[in-house]
Amino acid sequence: MTAALQAAALSVPGRLEDVSLDLGPGELVAVVGPNGAGKSTLIQALAGLLPAEGQIRWNGQLLSEIPFQERGRRLAWVGQEALFDFAFPVRDVVAQGRYAWDDDPAGVVEALTAMDLVPLADRPVTQLSGGERHRVILARALATAAPLQLWDEPVAQLDVRHALEVYRLARHLAEAGGTVLVSLHDIRAAYRFDRVLVLDHGRLVGNGDPHAILTAGLIRAVFRVEATFVTSLVPELPVDPA
Repeated sequence: MTAALQAAALSVPGRLEDVSLDLGPGELVAVVGPNGAGKSTLIQALAGLLPAEGQIRWNGQLLSEIPFQERGRRLAWVGQEALFDFAFPVRDVVAQGRYAWDDDPAGVVEALTAMDLVPLADRPVTQLSGGERHRVILARALATAAPLQLWDEPVAQLDVRHALEVYRLARHLAEAGGTVLVSLHDIRAAYRFDRVLVLDHGRLVGNGDPHAILTAGLIRAVFRVEATFVTSLVPELPVDPA
């Protein structure tokens, strides 16, 4: 099976060193690491937003050979910042996700609904809270219907309910055949994913099943903290003999 997203010897001087990986269709993948480990750099390089050495392929095709309009149909990127200079209505900002489809409005209402933005659809985006603005850029990414979704810290500014909804949507996209790569600070959340990539000082030091990769030893070596694993925080209730 052709990899949906592939990198070979990917490097960004001073930020990322010799990273190789293959992400398949239907995979939900987390990338974790300390501050400055290279998570955002990796996601931006894979999205073609940052000059990098090495090779990047989307569905087997070299990124350099894919026209820019076509890139907008194949991949959506969500950055850490949700900054807007103009007071466009939320609905119009989300509709920007359809630019690569020649303004076809399909999917805009669905994206607004998925990110709980229908009540805010006509409000200027500059009047929203930080978490609401982040939900707008996530909705814009969903509106692209791109099979490759790269999200950098998508839940950092969200409340618990909306963060859980983002994880649910990411899983739904993967189950529909898409490939979703999400950077996280909360390594506990990585256990929700099919695979985890661990970066440290710009190098890929772990790649595999979260339960196999995120051991106490790796967490100690990479994050410099001691981890204790528990099976449950909620005690079992006693059985009523009646």
